[in-house]
Amino acid sequence: MRWVALVLAVIAVSACDTYVPPRYSISADNNAALKNADMGSISVGTFSGPKAFNNACRAAGPISPPDGMTFAQYIQDALADELKIADRFADGEGDVTLSGTVEQLAFSSSRGLTGGSWDIGLRVDSSNGRSMVVAEHYEFKSGFVATTACKQTAEAFVPAVQNLIGTLINSRNFPSLVSP
Repeated sequence: MRWVALVLAVIAVSACDTYVPPRYSISADNNAALKNADMGSISVGTFSGPKAFNNACRAAGPISPPDGMTFAQYIQDALADELKIADRFADGEGDVTLSGTVEQLAFSSSRGLTGGSWDIGLRVDSSNGRSMVVAEHYEFKSGFVATTACKQTAEAFVPAVQNLIGTLINSRNFPSLVSP
């Protein structure tokens, strides 16, 4: 009986945590850019990918988006939220629909020992037949201890996605992507 209790105690103590990025928050810069852009209403279709992604953070546990969504769904919802707040979102059929594929997704929680980075590559396809690819390399301070570094890595996903969307909407190719 003692042996069983000891095994259960060891399993409980050695269990991994899951590190969850916060829910997406709107970027003021992205909001201003969308409000000032000359475009109609935009629907957001499905985002998929990546083909391969290792969400393990050191030996501390995985990084997983909130609310049971995938990282592609997180980026999809982030774009939709930015469009909603800027009053450019069409629930249903808009002038164009943007869909996407996350072609690259990777992170490091130990770049230079106490730094971290996210790398996100996104292909966005418009219902008007045009497409474009954007990428973000976002660096941040992570920490030396695994639990701190993984928490910081999860939290850094939000500004990485904000920057990715900013790169998309501020691109000189974005107007042709959203024109009918």
